[in-house]
Amino acid sequence: MSEPRDPLVRDLDARSLRGLAHPLRMQLLDALRYGGPATASQLAEKLGESSGATSYHLRQLAAHGFVVDAPERGKGRERWWKAAHQGLRFDDALLTDTDPVVRGAADMYLHEIATTQIRNLSTWLGTRAEWPEEWNRVWDMSSATLRLTPELAQELTEKMHALVDTYRDRAADDDSVTQVRIHTHLFPIETD
Repeated sequence: MSEPRDPLVRDLDARSLRGLAHPLRMQLLDALRYGGPATASQLAEKLGESSGATSYHLRQLAAHGFVVDAPERGKGRERWWKAAHQGLRFDDALLTDTDPVVRGAADMYLHEIATTQIRNLSTWLGTRAEWPEEWNRVWDMSSATLRLTPELAQELTEKMHALVDTYRDRAADDDSVTQVRIHTHLFPIETD
């Protein structure tokens, strides 16, 4: 029996990956997922792009089902967009697809995710003095080096994800709540 899929998380396939694997499209989708509905003009200002570029790439994201209209927000001709899903699930098989275009898109997608995560951390480091002291006492940037089998690495990853899931809605009604970003990385390294 297979594990039930979360309807709020979209599984990437070869076709959808080709529609998403562009740095600006990935930034637009992240901005909508984490910042809520917005117009092409608002996103252009936020990301330092032209509204023509953001409008074009939003239409491409819509064509691949990543974003949808948010008509409850629009007035007149103003078009608001929102993310269609809360998360994405990447299938490692895309890295070994028979189509070199798919493999290239998969590689580009993963590198853009890594770049975005580094940018998130760098932004925090550059702005942490602007945050209240209680946030400056609890942030984390740690690393650990373990000796694991592939099976143990998979188990650890699943347990970390399960632990994060237990915190999803725990502080929903607290006035001091803010969004936090959690990045996990687990990968083998060469040793001497």
